[in-house]
Amino acid sequence: MSTHEPDVDHQIRTLDELRSRYREPAGLSLAKEHDHLDAHDREFIAHASLLMLGTGDPEGRLDVSPRGGPPGWVGVLDDGRLAIPDLAGNNRLDSLANIVTHPGVGLLFVIPGLDETLRVNGDAVLTTDPDVLARLTVQGKTPRTAIVVAVAAAYIHCAKAFRRSAAWKPDEWPDRSDMPTVACMLRDQSGLGDLDVAVVEETLETSYQATIWEVGGVAPA
Repeated sequence: MSTHEPDVDHQIRTLDELRSRYREPAGLSLAKEHDHLDAHDREFIAHASLLMLGTGDPEGRLDVSPRGGPPGWVGVLDDGRLAIPDLAGNNRLDSLANIVTHPGVGLLFVIPGLDETLRVNGDAVLTTDPDVLARLTVQGKTPRTAIVVAVAAAYIHCAKAFRRSAAWKPDEWPDRSDMPTVACMLRDQSGLGDLDVAVVEETLETSYQATIWEVGGVAPA
């Protein structure tokens, strides 16, 4: 593995230096941004089964986590707000803790098979409002909390990254036969080197099957 550190003499330190390396953005890339959810955004969100949630804490440490559900799982409350149900996760609460202490979030909505995505930026709060939670029922499960985002900016993001990655083209997906399985990675990174990988795989799959449609939080007493 290379240990080369970038030469500090080549570090970009100012916005002017940064902009000098790139052409000016095309007019459409600026004009497409808007500060609310219009009818097109609503349709996109209604079809998106996956989103990436970016959050940060007051010290500037950042986190991105995937969120997913069947199309329609994210609710649009009005032109300025959307709500994301908190479904089953690992209960680390990284994203939720960040939102409590630092409301800024970035969302990337993904429709499988479509190269363009929808970006939404804004401020978020966590809510237990029964009316909001009732609108976010998924697979018969009502979440115990939801993330409500006040939209500051929304716009379609171009297809270049997904096209370069061939994300939706199985014939071009990378061969994984030369890499360790996820179960192997989890075993080794968790200090469980003596545990058989097959046991980790079975435990992982059992957990997925048992909790995939459970809602977040602690079961009521």
